[in-house]
Amino acid sequence: MNVELNEKIPVVDSYDVIVAGVASALAIAREGKKVMLIEKNITLGGLATIGLINFFVPMCNGRGTQIIKGMADEFLHLSTKHSWDNMPKEWQKGNPEKSDKTRLVAEYSPSILALEFTKILDDAGVKIMFDTVVTKPVMDGKHCKGLVVENKSGRQFYECKMVVDTTGDCDILRRGGVPTLLRKNYHFYRAYEANLKSCQKAIDSKDISKIYDNPKKKYNINLYGHGQPEEIPLYDGTDANDVNRYIISNQKEVLDGISNDDRFAREIITLPSMVQFRTTRCIDGNHVFTEKDAYKHFDDSISAICDFDRRDYLYEVPYGTLVKDGFDNLITAGRSACASGYGWDVLRVIPPAIVTGQASGLACCQAIDDNLGIDKIDVKKLQDKLISQNVMIHFDDELIPKDIENSGQKFDVGHE
Repeated sequence: MNVELNEKIPVVDSYDVIVAGVASALAIAREGKKVMLIEKNITLGGLATIGLINFFVPMCNGRGTQIIKGMADEFLHLSTKHSWDNMPKEWQKGNPEKSDKTRLVAEYSPSILALEFTKILDDAGVKIMFDTVVTKPVMDGKHCKGLVVENKSGRQFYECKMVVDTTGDCDILRRGGVPTLLRKNYHFYRAYEANLKSCQKAIDSKDISKIYDNPKKKYNINLYGHGQPEEIPLYDGTDANDVNRYIISNQKEVLDGISNDDRFAREIITLPSMVQFRTTRCIDGNHVFTEKDAYKHFDDSISAICDFDRRDYLYEVPYGTLVKDGFDNLITAGRSACASGYGWDVLRVIPPAIVTGQASGLACCQAIDDNLGIDKIDVKKLQDKLISQNVMIHFDDELIPKDIENSGQKFDVGHE
């Protein structure tokens, strides 16, 4: 049975670009374009804030050379501006002496970074629409005319010239007919607890970050799925019932884990207010980024990145991971950029997500200025713009280890 709705939706406004991500929105606003950011929650930042994955994974090669720069570097320092952090001292004032002992990483307060994002975007002139969801892109063939959204004001339509889908799940692109790829997710769930022991640790160390502890759970699954119970099917995260299965089972686990504790000796500080899936759906773009792309140069690279889990491994992200030929005003970034296997894990984390967001925003501005489809822009021109904004486009071959087969020592880089 189907229900047909025949309704008139008011056209509210027109924008150069409509986005769903902070980096893209900020890059566009700084280019003087009219941009609206749509956020279904009431807090910006996605997994990096309300998802409680508050960790800038390594942005260096593991030997003292910073690889990921641009807006990722800007946001890294924004995250520590008013927040506690654990950035290694060697990196706090720039590149350290060549070292194989520390990597450029930092944890931070997710709530404070969310506040920083609101301020920096509002100050830049971005129209922020909180508590708003995109229900449908209105397509003319493979061209998007605008987005139907819904919020407290009802159902509305916004025209736009370009759309950056950084929903994390490629929801807009898929509904617009762009082909996508799927991957499963593990039974990972992160919340924050404070207890008397952690509070005392914070007092003794004079470090408020020590107040955070992890509530006990029945299952402790790591990044690679170790500990994933056979009785719990993996989640693809693109079905409402699948999402609810994940939320309900994990929240019950947290409650069960604290049920025998002294109720006056602990408190759950915060639960994630979004699903913590990392790899649900990505664009089936012009280039599929994989682990085999390590140490390769690409003519259409929009940023060099490093492997967050392995020393020395270097990559370049092709522009083709963000677009699909034929769709002239739809682009993505972040964890829905085109990738597969371990390559998806490398590309989806916070620093690469930021620099691909920066690139997608600048690409939209360039496409508008040059009156070209987003799939047809001059990538060399985009690269020049990114270089002017401190993005490393191509890694230096001198950084490639001479013995590649024995490179890639793993680091313990935290909960990501």
